[in-house]
Amino acid sequence: MKTLRNHMAIALVAVATLFAFPTFVQAQAVTQTATTQAALTAQDALDMLMAGNERFLSGNMIERDLTEQVSVTGSGQYPHSVVLSCIDSRVPPEIVFDQGLGDIFSPRIAGNFVNADILGSMEFATAAAGSKLIVVLGHTECGAVKGACDNVELGNLTQTLSNIAPAVYATEIEGARTSQNKEFVDAVAHNNVSMTVQNILERSAVIRGQVEAGEVMVVGAMYDVATGKVTLVDGEMGSHDHGHSH
Repeated sequence: MKTLRNHMAIALVAVATLFAFPTFVQAQAVTQTATTQAALTAQDALDMLMAGNERFLSGNMIERDLTEQVSVTGSGQYPHSVVLSCIDSRVPPEIVFDQGLGDIFSPRIAGNFVNADILGSMEFATAAAGSKLIVVLGHTECGAVKGACDNVELGNLTQTLSNIAPAVYATEIEGARTSQNKEFVDAVAHNNVSMTVQNILERSAVIRGQVEAGEVMVVGAMYDVATGKVTLVDGEMGSHDHGHSH
């Protein structure tokens, strides 16, 4: 009986190890290379980012040897995604998506909108450097969005906030149309993300062509500064089967 129990115990350990192994593998730090990048689809990249946000929320972030990643990426970079985010200090994309060196391009500007320079940077990231996914990441309690809602004017910031004005004008909601109305601010922030996704697809023939070929996706997302959670903005995914006027 003792021998049988020993065999059963060994078998149970083996089964437990077998089922635990995939999770163990997923929790390891992988520095992107030309080979790993080429093997990824746009959906894979999105799944990796969302899984990273789940790790961030749970406190189970991957332990990375950044010195080793510096060494590995010293001869080249192969990021899987581009994350356009606000300059807000509470929303560093590498941290909230639990990514390491060489994983993402991260252009940042107050209000996470696009202009010609940012579009050119995104075209470099996807067409030249091989990234598969573009994420437009807005966030709650955005100071730039609040400033646009209040029509703030201050030096060069006036021009910056004018890029968010179309989302302000497009937002129809009851109550005051100022930063004092939280629902209005949140709605403008969502609309700004959605409109930025569309701007990318309409203003960049390069990225639009990659999207229509099924090589790249463009998605919108919102980060909640109170919880740390990233939520995809429904219906704002650019893919080869998503129609756009040219």
